[in-house]
Parts: sequence; C-alpha cells; structure tokens
Amino acid sequence: MGRYSFFSRGLNLLPTRFLITRAARAYGFMDPVALLSKLRNFAQPSEVGEPIELLRAGMLFHARGLVNTKAIQNNLDWIWPYWVERQFNPADESFIPRAFSFSHINLTHRNWTAVGVPDVPYYPIVDPRGLVTPIFDGWSLDFWFVPDKGPVLFPSKLTQFAQTLAMRDNLIIHSVADWPLAAVECDVRLCLEEGEPHCCVTVRAPKGDRGSIAVVLRPYNPEGISFVDSVAMAADGQGWTVNGRNPVTFDRAPARQVLSTYADGDVAHRLFEGDSRRAVDCPVGMATAAALFPVGELKARPLELRVPIYNELKPRQRPIFSSTNSWPVSLAPLAALRIGDEPAQCLYDLAVANLVLHAPGEVYPGPYTYKRFWFRDAAFILNALLTLGGIERTRRTLAEFAPRQRHDGYFLSQEGEWDSNGEAIWMYHRFAELTGEKPRDEWLAAITKGARWITRKRLPADSGRPEAGLLPAGFSAEHLGPNDFYYWDDFWGVAGLRCAARLLQKKDPAFAEQCTGEAEEFLATIERSFPSSPQRRFPDAIPASPKRRMDSGAVGSLVADYPLQIFGPGDKRILKTADYLREHSSFAGGFFQHMIHSGINAYLTLHVAQIRLRAGHVAEAWQLMDCVAGLASPTGQWPEAIHPRTRGGCMGDGQHIWAAAEWALMIRNCFVREEPDRLVVASGVKHEWWKGNGALFGPTLTPWGSVTVRITPDRAGVSLSVQGEWRGAAPRLEIRLPGYATQERMAGQKVATEQFQLISVL
Repeated sequence: MGRYSFFSRGLNLLPTRFLITRAARAYGFMDPVALLSKLRNFAQPSEVGEPIELLRAGMLFHARGLVNTKAIQNNLDWIWPYWVERQFNPADESFIPRAFSFSHINLTHRNWTAVGVPDVPYYPIVDPRGLVTPIFDGWSLDFWFVPDKGPVLFPSKLTQFAQTLAMRDNLIIHSVADWPLAAVECDVRLCLEEGEPHCCVTVRAPKGDRGSIAVVLRPYNPEGISFVDSVAMAADGQGWTVNGRNPVTFDRAPARQVLSTYADGDVAHRLFEGDSRRAVDCPVGMATAAALFPVGELKARPLELRVPIYNELKPRQRPIFSSTNSWPVSLAPLAALRIGDEPAQCLYDLAVANLVLHAPGEVYPGPYTYKRFWFRDAAFILNALLTLGGIERTRRTLAEFAPRQRHDGYFLSQEGEWDSNGEAIWMYHRFAELTGEKPRDEWLAAITKGARWITRKRLPADSGRPEAGLLPAGFSAEHLGPNDFYYWDDFWGVAGLRCAARLLQKKDPAFAEQCTGEAEEFLATIERSFPSSPQRRFPDAIPASPKRRMDSGAVGSLVADYPLQIFGPGDKRILKTADYLREHSSFAGGFFQHMIHSGINAYLTLHVAQIRLRAGHVAEAWQLMDCVAGLASPTGQWPEAIHPRTRGGCMGDGQHIWAAAEWALMIRNCFVREEPDRLVVASGVKHEWWKGNGALFGPTLTPWGSVTVRITPDRAGVSLSVQGEWRGAAPRLEIRLPGYATQERMAGQKVATEQFQLISVL
C-alpha cells in the first residue's frame, strides 16, 4: 500500500490514537478517530482517503465560509454582493436557512466571468451584477447611483440586469444597471500598459440628471469576505491605496470621498456625511470607501479606473509581459464557425476565446476557484483546443506534463487519482495523431514510464474479488462518489496503454507489443467485472464500479465511448447506461449529478449528447445541446454545476472551462466526427444552422489532416463540400446530414475539395 496506509497503520501502534480519544472524551467531544473510521467505511479502502490538495482547498474555502458566517448575517443592513442579497432573502427562491450551517457559502449564484488577454495568467472577474474583483481572491469595486434626493440605487439588489461578454480587439464585459430614472454602465477589460497588466473599468451614466456615480470599495468578492484592513486616499485625491499596497486610480478627482471602518458601519450609510479623513485602518478588516462623481461630468466624458495586477504569490511584485499575442492573432489558427443560429454561434465563439484565455502556459479549468492544474481537466480542454487548430498552444502546455511526473512514472496533479496517467498519455498521442509530428524524446521517455506505472498499479488478478485486475480504489473524478474502483480510471488506463503502444512502436517495439497485450487483457478484465447477477435492476448498464449499484456516478463509465472510443458506436451497454441516466439522473432535460455537485452539469450533459450523436440518436443529442445552451449565463458561461431552481452556479468555478471545451467539441463533432476508419460529416448539423445563407466549419484537425465543411442551399436542394488537406492516405467520407440520404466516398487527392449533392429523404 502507499504512504497513507502505512501512516494509518503506524498511528494505531502509537499512543497518539489513545491520547486523542481520551482527550475528546474528557471534554465531552465525539471521538474523532472513531468518527473517521466510520466515515471511511462508506468508501472502498484506498491508499489516499482524499487528496491533500483538495483538503487544503476545502479548508481555505470553509475558512472563508466561517468568516462569512460572522460577517454577513449580523450585518444585513450592509450592501452585499448579488449572491448574498438573494441567498439571504427569505422571500427569494435562492434562500437557504442558516440554522446549523457550519459555514455560509455561495451555493446559489456561483456565476462570474473573467476578462483577460492571451498568454497572461491573470483574470479579473465580474459578478452577475457588475461587481468587479480586479485581483485574484481580493476585494471588489462596485458602482452605485446616488441621487441628490431619494434612496441610493444598488445594482446587487436589482432583479433585472443586462450583461454581455463581447470580443472586439479585447474581451470586454459590458454591464448595465437600469432604474426608471437612472442607469450605470460599466465596461471591464484587462489592459497591458508597458507590459504590465491592469484591470481597466470605464463607467458611464447614460440616464439620470441629478446625482452622482459612487465608485465603492467593498471588502468581499463573489465567494465572500476578502479583508480590507486599510484605505488611504492618493495625494492628489485621484484614487486609493488599499491594504498599503494596491492602488486604485481614477482619471480625475471625485467631488468628494467618504471612508469608513467596521465600527463606523458600511459606507453605504454615510454617503451624505462629511468626512475629512484621508485614511482609515480597520482592525476587523472591513474598511469601505466611496468616491462620488457628478453624473454631468460622466455624460461629457466617461470615468476611467485602473487597478494594476500584482503577482498572486508575491503580492508586492508587478508582473511584466514583454511579448504576448493579440486576440486576433491568437484566434486566427482556430476553426471558424458560421451558422444561422446566433445564440449557438455566440456560445461557440466565446468558448473558443475561453480556451485560449485559460491556456497561458499551464491550462486552468477556471479563472478563480479552479485556477490550478489537473491532468483530467487538461486532457479535455487541450483536446478541444488542439482539435480546433491550437497546435502551438497545446504543444507549450504538453511541455508541462513530464515535469509533473514522479520518478515511479505517476503523472501527479493530486494524489489518489489513478486516471491521470491514461489522460496524459492519451493527450500525447492525440497531439501526435492530429499534427503528424513525431513525439519528442523526453515525451517518449515520460510515456514509457507512465505506461509501466499503469501496469504496476493494477491490483492482483487472482484475488477472486470483483475488483481483481483493476486499478485500486481512488478518489478519481470526485463527483463520482466516495473512493471506489472506478471504471473511469480503468478505461483511461486501457486508453493510455493503447496510445503508448502506438507512440512507442518505432522506438521500443517489444515494449509497444507488451503494452498492446496488456491493454487488451485489461479491457477483457474490465468487461468480466461488469456486474451480471440476475437480480440487477438495470441489466447491461455499466455502474461506476464493480461494487456499486447504478447511480449518477455511472456517468463516468461513458468515457469508454466518448472520448476514448474503446467501444464502438451504439454499444448496447453504453446506451443502457445513458438510458438509465436519462431516466434517473436528469432534471429539466440535462444530466443532474446527485453526488457532490448536486446540480445540472453542462459538460457531463454534453458527454451524454456525444454518446447519442455517435449512436445516430440525433434528436436526443440536439435536445441535450439545447438544454445546455439554455443554461448558459448572459455572458455565455457555464458554472461547474447549475442550481435546478435559481439556474445559478451551485458548485465549483463560476466559469467552467471544461464546459466551454465540451460545447466547442460538440459543435465540431456535429460537423466532423472521427471514427477509426472514416470521417463522419454533418451528422449533427441542424437544419436551421444552414437553411438561410449556409453553414461553414473549419479548418479542424483530424488524424488524416485538416478539414473544412461547407453546406450550401442551392436550386437543386443542398450541396455539401469537404475541403481536406490530407497528410497521407485519404480517409473514407461518410456524409450524414440529417434529413438527407447518406453518401460514402473515398476522399481523393492530397489537397482536394469533395462535392456532394444531397437528396432529401423527408
């Protein structure tokens, strides 16, 4: 066993366990050792109970939740961010009783959107009511309308709000708070000024004649409290210094300013008071400030704010980027989409931009809560980025894989997750397959070590237990449930060994042959382990593990079809599993994950859609796609999990890049989908996408070369062209536009456009 098990056994031999138990009982507490033992019984015995990285993240998360518990419910006369205004309101559908809650967490509106520029790993975020958090995990800026007479108007209290994310020369979030007699508009973007990143905000007052716009410093962000210990006015009055190090700069001096501490109360209550202080210190960490600008000035010239971005790990260091690519240059290599469905088109364009934005070197599955690296998320995100044509950006990120590999061959992003080796090797192979490039020697060395690790990690095959020959119980994809012998891990292991065999065929043919044999034996072992007793309630469906009943964790077993294609299209077991999930783990048309996430998952719903598309169940695939499109935020984003009632985020990052990757790949596979022996073209293209001015997608990478698909209505009906640049032997093309007769043809020359005149079958 591993280090965790050795430590646990050693703990029982030492007096530590006895002392902890005795101390707990002496003070009337539950015995924590006995409790942990009981909790472990819900999971299969494993080397790592829970990855230390997740424990650390969870502790920090709930530490903030504890601060929220103390700060928010006792001060409901303050102005709070949108999620608090909703979640703490008993008249709102988002309301959550607080009674015995250990900590107060945003569980109803985990929605935010990042701005940024390519190759710069800093992401100011904006919440659904325009609250701007310029610095990672920091304080925020809000923008209120303060009339000369009457109540102050607060965006976070609005039920209706307009917000969009647009790509011009830069990513810009446009927010509009609109009241009957006033309005506040804000544009937020990341700017590079002499190589230094700044969060830049433009504020306008398009409506309202008498009053001021207040720029307000808030000691919180979309997760909760973020301490502001001090605020000091700039010498010229054109800004603040926050916490002694972070400047906020205005392009002009405000008409007046008000500073406040926790003892004074929220600055919202003191906007009309005189205040001669130029600096305040707050021992509680809840200092606030407001700078007021007459609306007449802003009508003539918008207000500009700047907040320089500091290094997250070295808070007093300003990062400088000597060379970065512009948005047009960064997006140019990626597949273009042109369809007549504007919402789907917009979601695709924003998804592609988000893939670029969150792959500045490493690849991040989110700009805030998940701004860290996992091999699992990286495999799906990089697959989308590469398939769409992002070769250089993917190559750069793959260079980060081998340095994360331990000496024993384990690709480590966090302990106890046995899928990572398969994912890393699969992604190396995917790069070689789609680009035609020979893998680097250091990559081949890492692949060899990684494949050997998979073979060594498998459990003994002769134990007679259901899990014999599989990978050990592990934490795996945490949303599948407690530690178990997950088929998700095993299928990735099979894929990793198969890919290693292909990549190592020339360098080490003997070991490549060994990998092939091991992969096929591993797959046969997995299939033999599928539960098959006559008492099964859902025969032929694949559970999450050999010891589990069918539950929502079975969604992980679909990986054998998408994206790994270990089983052929329409495999009975896969479809039975998808049917079970539709009947027992769905809500409002999408896949609902009952465990951990407790919400509708956009990216897992799209996994099921890919299964349906590959099986030829096009109508079901479209229904799932429509569901996901309808769950997107006004800025075209999906949180990791979506609250079934509020439709806000209830889990994870408010902008989940794995979900963006799945939307982009879903669109791509509707136009061009790979099978081992052919390309399937247009099998998921909707009629409304091309019925007006036609549709286009490409160029996208495939194992045979790059492909562009164009669909054009004409007098004879519909014509379809496939423009290919084949690297070697041309593929078989199978044209399957819904509503039209299937056509098959071998593609022709190395660079050629194949034309098809389609015949309606309706």
